Amino acid sequence: MTKATQIRIRDDDDRAAVGYAIVTRNLTRHFGGRVAVDGVTLAVPEGCVFGFLGPNGAGKTTLIRMLLGMLPAGSGRMWLLGVPVPVPARRREALARVGAIVEEPGFHAHLSGRENLRAAAAVRGGMAGARVDDVLARLGLTDRADDRVAGYSLGMRQRLGIARCLLSDPRLLILDEPMNGLDPAGIRQMRGLLRELADEGRTVFLSSHMLDEVEKTCDEVAVLERGQVIASGRVAELTDRSDGVLLDTPDRDLAWRVLTDRGLTREIHDDGTADGVLRLRLATGVDPVRVNRELAAAGVGVRRFERLHTSLEETYLALTASRAHDDTANR
Repeated sequence: MTKATQIRIRDDDDRAAVGYAIVTRNLTRHFGGRVAVDGVTLAVPEGCVFGFLGPNGAGKTTLIRMLLGMLPAGSGRMWLLGVPVPVPARRREALARVGAIVEEPGFHAHLSGRENLRAAAAVRGGMAGARVDDVLARLGLTDRADDRVAGYSLGMRQRLGIARCLLSDPRLLILDEPMNGLDPAGIRQMRGLLRELADEGRTVFLSSHMLDEVEKTCDEVAVLERGQVIASGRVAELTDRSDGVLLDTPDRDLAWRVLTDRGLTREIHDDGTADGVLRLRLATGVDPVRVNRELAAAGVGVRRFERLHTSLEETYLALTASRAHDDTANR
């Protein structure tokens, strides 16, 4: 269990949200007779990159809009940076420290990137104007800063949107598909930037369908399906198949007999090649150390014995497919 799943918040206790960038408790939103967000309880620790995953229509953007005060919640509670929202008297306090992109960022197309940022900085006030050149450089836009935004690609507009978010020196960034439209080099640059922001103590909450990049970038994730959180936790935990083992042996036939005769596995996959690699799913309650010990005692040569890693994409697809299967079975 991780911080994302351990938190318990009473209706009258705001102190429990301290140390978290985002907390929701039983958050719900209906559109007519359709439930878009259904009792979502979520906790996002400060100083991490947190992935918010789910298929189209799962309710991700609706939840983000509620967090930002763009939509009212039907029921439930929310906290941003430890501040309860949407309490009108405190909403401004919380949102002043939040930068956000919801769907594709909008700009004045006839102005340059620099002019757009200066206009945004003038609205924000404070030190925002002094940060314009720095954020342009940080997002790799200095060379195109004086070109009109009408000539920018989607990826460049995405980067300009994040530059605009950084003008207010936010503690929390909420980004909807921040890598949309970026080329491979731009994706790699964005991945590095998001990690840098977290290393500075900021929190990045991002919604994305690019699961490979989420796995490389995020510390924790939550999966939303039909308005409900169906899984949450650290990426390393969600992608660790504790019952999956790769066995590389020159004694494949002997290994197969030992594994099956002693009931050590519930599934063995042989890819049919001559390299002696078997992929195992261990029987319930069987420890990998025991398997390795029994193979060695039986004279099976072991060149490699390691736990299998499941990609975040595979984990995500298994979770959503299982949910769809359960819904079909219960009809």
